[in-house]
Amino acid sequence: MNSGTFDNLQRLLPEFYKALGETLVMVGVSATFAVVAGGALGILLFASARGQVFARPGLNAVLNWLVSYMRAFPFVILMIVLMPLTRAIVGTSFGPLAASVSLSIAASFYFARLVEQNLNEVPKGVIEAAQAMGATPLTIIFKVLVNEARAGLILSVTILIIAILGESAAAGLIGGGGIGDLGIRYGHQRYMKDVMAAVVSLLSVIVILVQSIGNRLSKHLDKR
Repeated sequence: MNSGTFDNLQRLLPEFYKALGETLVMVGVSATFAVVAGGALGILLFASARGQVFARPGLNAVLNWLVSYMRAFPFVILMIVLMPLTRAIVGTSFGPLAASVSLSIAASFYFARLVEQNLNEVPKGVIEAAQAMGATPLTIIFKVLVNEARAGLILSVTILIIAILGESAAAGLIGGGGIGDLGIRYGHQRYMKDVMAAVVSLLSVIVILVQSIGNRLSKHLDKR
């Protein structure tokens, strides 16, 4: 790198700090909402399937269609469609909090499918043993299924956070801010290759760090 490159990065350092903060807000808010709402939806998807503890085939078919439809919805289009809802919730359609509304909704349906898959991997014998001991459906779900699937669920949360981080870059297209937006505005639109390289490097470090923490925690919780 030449001195001009370092000058660019040094001059934009406050922008990097601001963008990093905006990205952390978007990822933090969206991931928290998705884990709670998407986790509940994923459990309902699993439990309402035929042969499960709360079998409701009709409800399950509707939920499966809804989750599949929302997952296939292009995120940039979803942000535009949800602008009126975003304004109603946060008072504006711009900024990291506004972008978090669309991110939260998209991430919830994504995480719901991951949770359903994790619960489907729990051996049926574990469920049958709990039923034989007289456990209630809620006990089976939260004390047996979730406990057995915890290592996989941690990995799913890791995947979720990384996916949100990637989608947050697209949020810059409607003024959501963040690291991705910084790369678009300076690295792409102003042809500052050094800034783009710094943005990509920063995002890569964050992804590697999140994945490493998730892998380690999952391995610690996996008692198999």
